[in-house]
Amino acid sequence: MKTKLSIAILTSLLALSPAAHANFSVNVGAINVNPDNDGSKINEAPTLGLKGDSDTQLGITVDYAFNDQWVLELIAATPFSHDVEGTGGLAGNKIADIKHLPPSLVAQYHFLDSSYALRPFVGVGINYTTFFDEQPSAALKATLGTNDVEVKLDDSFGFVAQVGANYKIDEKWGLHAMVSIMDIDTDAIVYANGAKALTSTVSLDPVVAMFGLKYSF
Repeated sequence: MKTKLSIAILTSLLALSPAAHANFSVNVGAINVNPDNDGSKINEAPTLGLKGDSDTQLGITVDYAFNDQWVLELIAATPFSHDVEGTGGLAGNKIADIKHLPPSLVAQYHFLDSSYALRPFVGVGINYTTFFDEQPSAALKATLGTNDVEVKLDDSFGFVAQVGANYKIDEKWGLHAMVSIMDIDTDAIVYANGAKALTSTVSLDPVVAMFGLKYSF
């Protein structure tokens, strides 16, 4: 009876061993957000639009490997800052400064196997972007004729598509590179003296690129 119980326990432990030895890794490096800007219009006017500049921050991603092929990645970074300027009839006019955080969760499929040093991957996932610390420009305040101006951007949910590669230097250290396209759409509202003055649907849809070091536990 004891022998059968011991065999059963050993079998259970062997079955659980992949989960017990889950592979975690952390990637740290430079991450750049470059907005697309093509779809941002003010008050639905085709000749008035907005664009944001690119920004590079410290990127940190955490990977959890379910097995040799499937990995779940959490993408995070220090806050991104963008100057928002007008386009079309508003070209050359700074509208606001904004900050945002776009954490994303991506399921990746890694090609080849762990014996290869260079392993490309593809991924799809979801993104949540939160905007904060929106600051109207002096030019916008002058245009609206008041210093009582607020700019508000709604938070956004969207999809993520990703390609990239990892290069293994040794069992612990490596290099990590990825490029993602994020679906980030938000409604921007400008208030003057507490009343709604301008509205805009902003489609950032940025290309996000990261390169850095990888450390596996």
